[in-house]
Amino acid sequence: MSIEAAYDAEIDAGRLTGDPAQRDVMPELDRILTDLSKPVKKGLFARKPEPIKGLYMWGGVGRGKSMLMDLLFENVTVEKERWHFHAFMQWVHGEMAEVRKMGVDDAIKPVVQKLADRLRFLAFDEVQITDITDAMIVGRLFEGLSDAGVVIVTTSNRPPTDLYKDGLNRQLFVPFIDLLSEKLVIHELASDQDYRQGRLEGAQTYFSPLGATATAALNQIWQDLTGGEEAALTLHVKGRKVVIPRFHNSVARAKFFDLCGKPLGAGDYLMLAQSVRVLMLEDIPRLSRQNFNEAKRFVTLIDALYEAKIKLICSAAAQSEMLYIEGEGTFEFERTASRLREMQSKDWATTP
Repeated sequence: MSIEAAYDAEIDAGRLTGDPAQRDVMPELDRILTDLSKPVKKGLFARKPEPIKGLYMWGGVGRGKSMLMDLLFENVTVEKERWHFHAFMQWVHGEMAEVRKMGVDDAIKPVVQKLADRLRFLAFDEVQITDITDAMIVGRLFEGLSDAGVVIVTTSNRPPTDLYKDGLNRQLFVPFIDLLSEKLVIHELASDQDYRQGRLEGAQTYFSPLGATATAALNQIWQDLTGGEEAALTLHVKGRKVVIPRFHNSVARAKFFDLCGKPLGAGDYLMLAQSVRVLMLEDIPRLSRQNFNEAKRFVTLIDALYEAKIKLICSAAAQSEMLYIEGEGTFEFERTASRLREMQSKDWATTP
């Protein structure tokens, strides 16, 4: 089945709405599917197959990039893996650290070889470069994987020319931008419709009081945004691991204790805000002097989410203004309560 046929089947089943901008990228998706389905001759005298160009899809939030990439991923039958780009780079750093323990100077080559040995198709979601270390590593990774015959398909909110924009020593990163254009077809998904925002527009995002009704509402939103798929997201922050229990397609879900009941700080929450676009936070309790440390962490978490314009969906023991009404810190919490109220508004986080 072609990708376009699979797309039409989803529309006929009522799971998707047809979009001309999404249909424009179908020829590229079908090209990759067809090329990957061709048998690869093996043996001592077999010719190396012609390299298959990958695809870099970029466009605004909620345009359907991840959905289209997943549609291709589901139909590809070769060895394959799908990663959120941020999680992939964390894995790469961990692998490189292990390689260095063995005294290897160039730690990137063994990582490329490990990937090339186990897969032929690699899908990346939400490519963004914000760290100088990642900027220096990612170019060699892509080049090595492409040379090894691994086909790469990525999504991003930015065109390649805007990756790591204004970053430190960006001139060292520019060759990677040229490499992307050489190895991948660059395609802008220029839809006018933000489908993810449409699923949340006008919808309730703050559920109180706690209980079965609030949990059921969150479960329904989670199903709508993720299709029920999930995996843990591990954030690496200054040598520590912060695990978000449930994650898919830039949507994360955690309980209050997971993020505020543990000794986390601003750096952890900033990393979280860089890694997700929607956070579902469950079981926020009433706050007071009895759980003062948890309350302070909650304030820091909300500040990080607010500044990054992250969509917050949560369940809480009380409305935001009534969460923290007695004890030290009540005055400072007024700003947090105000931010929580603002983050419930219809227009919150509507811009990329």
